Amino acid sequence: PWVCWQVVWMGINIFLFVWFYLFYDLGPQFFYTRHLLGSALAWARAPAAVLNFNCLLILLPVCRNLLSLIRGSFVCCGRTMRKQLDNNLSFHKLVAYMIALMTAVHMIAHLLNVEWYNNSRQGVYDALSTALSNLEDAGNTTYLNPIRITNLDPQQIPTYFVFTTIAGLTGVIITLALILIITSSMEVIRRSYFEVFWYTHHLFIIFFAGLVFHGAGRIVRSQTTTDPPHNFTFCKDRIEDWGRIPQCPVPQFAGGFPQTWMWVIGPMVLYLCERLLRFIRYVQTIVMRPSKVLELQLQKNGFKMEVGQYVFLNCPAISQLEWHPFTMTSAPEEDFFSVHIRSAGDWTDKLIDIMQKLPEGLQSPTENTAPEMPRQMGVDGPFGTASEDVFDYEVAMLVGAGIGVTPFASILKSIWYKFKESNPKLRTRKIYFYWLCRETHAFEWFADLLQVLESEMEERGMGDFLTYKLYLTRWDQSMADHAKVHSDEDKDVVTGLRQKTYYGRPAWDKEFEQVRKENPTSVVGTFLCGPEALAEVLLKKCAKYSDVDPRKTKFYFNKENF
Repeated sequence: PWVCWQVVWMGINIFLFVWFYLFYDLGPQFFYTRHLLGSALAWARAPAAVLNFNCLLILLPVCRNLLSLIRGSFVCCGRTMRKQLDNNLSFHKLVAYMIALMTAVHMIAHLLNVEWYNNSRQGVYDALSTALSNLEDAGNTTYLNPIRITNLDPQQIPTYFVFTTIAGLTGVIITLALILIITSSMEVIRRSYFEVFWYTHHLFIIFFAGLVFHGAGRIVRSQTTTDPPHNFTFCKDRIEDWGRIPQCPVPQFAGGFPQTWMWVIGPMVLYLCERLLRFIRYVQTIVMRPSKVLELQLQKNGFKMEVGQYVFLNCPAISQLEWHPFTMTSAPEEDFFSVHIRSAGDWTDKLIDIMQKLPEGLQSPTENTAPEMPRQMGVDGPFGTASEDVFDYEVAMLVGAGIGVTPFASILKSIWYKFKESNPKLRTRKIYFYWLCRETHAFEWFADLLQVLESEMEERGMGDFLTYKLYLTRWDQSMADHAKVHSDEDKDVVTGLRQKTYYGRPAWDKEFEQVRKENPTSVVGTFLCGPEALAEVLLKKCAKYSDVDPRKTKFYFNKENF
């Protein structure tokens, strides 16, 4: 289905390009304009039409409240339709690439157009080009050639035109903004210098403002109808008769009505509303976990969430503008919502340092703390993710890597509450949970939850409901030797759980084969919060181990995207 959406999108782009190319290349009203500019006219205008369409789309995939609303509306439409919403960022990037490509084509074509307009104005070409360029402005801008200045050095006129006209100046601004946005969006910059990516991405405000005014220059002009009409087929070779005989009145021209603003105004208003839907929440509890993981519990007044959802957080004491996504680790049944934040960059380091100065276990925003200590966090969300659908499957495979375990903390907590309340709506009957970590300390903050779940399942005689495997992917020989010495003990030496820790990485073929064997007629939802490389592996395994017989085991892959 994702490929089908891409085909539809590409088909619309191709249709718009071809339609508008032929419109400007064959349209009789552009005959004289084409005589000055040649095919560069169509090569400038066709990409502009594609740009309008994609600039309409570019903001929609990042309107997360809209996506969450749509996800909720599609509950009755099956998981395949809802899964397409998880490709929102991939689609956002795809549209951005098309905008970049069409901008380059549009810009190059118009640079050629300006050069040819100038040459025509200087009389470099034939008599018809010169006559068309010398047409006077008989009132209400009836000329054809937008270059009206003649008292400058001819070599300087194109530069003067670009930097002194609405179309030229906004075009330069739009192009520079787009270059900065795209170059700072490269993964190496986004991961290593997130602040650079974040701030330069907000140049989209300048980009869209430039778009709205760009067409107001009306430099692409078409012939208008006169009375009597000017027949270019008859008159193009009778320049000296223009205005002298009834068949050849002086041709008049007009710029096209600006249309870009009509394409982008809706998404711009929608996105503005999205940005206004942000709230201030008070920090209720602060807990420092091992491996420099900060747990923040925030007030939940008027806040509704589902399992696996995420929020954007802002700490005004660090920056008024920076918002970062974090998956919620609390369950919907709890009276607060929480996030676990790992030290992973400048912003998270600053936040952890600030919160460590507050009293650990802070329970109320009214407690006495130093005046400069922030107790407020900006919250945007919650937003839906693939993990929301976990309870739609009879069997679920949950795979977390490092801090990527956070959405599954929410899911497992919610399951615990549902069992505690004997919730009859719980459809899931088996969960396989895999957690891959590089260091032993990372397991500690999550082990308490797993211990509670172990005990709860045992008491209810449902010890087989949850199968979990923890993998330590980085260790030294002394750790391995220590584990061997204590291998006969009932509890694991790393986590204190009954399930022993595995050293290395999962043998995914073996795991999928086991799940298929234990659930021969089930639909299995495979959920990942982790790196792209692992996503590719799991996607291939889901395809490999899904049976062609619809009555037998089927694996559906789902990945968290922020």
